[in-house]
Amino acid sequence: MSQAQESGSITVGFAGEAPYSFEEGGELTGATVALHREIFGALGVEELEGVNTDFGSLIPGLTAGRFDAVSAGMSILPERCEQASFSNPEFMYTTALMVAEGNPYELRTLDDVAANPDVQLVTMTGAIESSYADSLGIDNNEVAGPQDGMDAVVNGRADVFALTGISLNWMADGNPDAPVEVTESYVQEIDGVPQVGAGGTVFRTEDEQLLAAYNEELEKIVSDEERYLEIMGDFGFTAAERPDGSVTTEQLCAGELAEGETPEAAPAGTEDSEG
Repeated sequence: MSQAQESGSITVGFAGEAPYSFEEGGELTGATVALHREIFGALGVEELEGVNTDFGSLIPGLTAGRFDAVSAGMSILPERCEQASFSNPEFMYTTALMVAEGNPYELRTLDDVAANPDVQLVTMTGAIESSYADSLGIDNNEVAGPQDGMDAVVNGRADVFALTGISLNWMADGNPDAPVEVTESYVQEIDGVPQVGAGGTVFRTEDEQLLAAYNEELEKIVSDEERYLEIMGDFGFTAAERPDGSVTTEQLCAGELAEGETPEAAPAGTEDSEG
């Protein structure tokens, strides 16, 4: 932490997934980037530098020291928590499907995809939707980034691309002439269990001081809906995505919610240093 403060700069890994973190006109931008500028700025670190990396290589790049944190809207999952430390939840996420205009296969969820062997699915390498597909027994092709998934649907190489609703709606809105549409966002169920989840920033496990300082500033933002939306709202985030404390990083890292515990059953309140 002191090293970042002394240099006034911190480096983050990102995967070019809008609206979380991406480059536009040569500048690093996005919802998580805006959040990071606010938080790291409050910690005395004014300069944020980005390293573009394939999503599946973000945590390996972090642990190898290529960057100081991961800014990618990354889902907090037990297997990831074994490799690195996550911040408190920064947003809640849901899944959606990008399909050809008119939704010819009438797909609404990945269960619909699993029920139709003629449907070709693509997911993003390392994304939670890829895990959902595996759990549902769906053969799917993986792509490196969101644009690749959209291109696969547009070019007919795939019938459906599964990703977070926030990301797919952002892409569709930014490409109004593309012959695609996005289904209504939903919470995927696996073996009857709703896959409630959240995303956060990732740090190396040894950077405990940096994580604690980050979480302290993050709490000031997520606890204030108006401030949260001032930072995240321009990127399509709404009050529905703001964490309310019912789901914690500790629970997500332990896999408790995946074992059937719902957010309503989870204890309220966020923790000071999770991950």
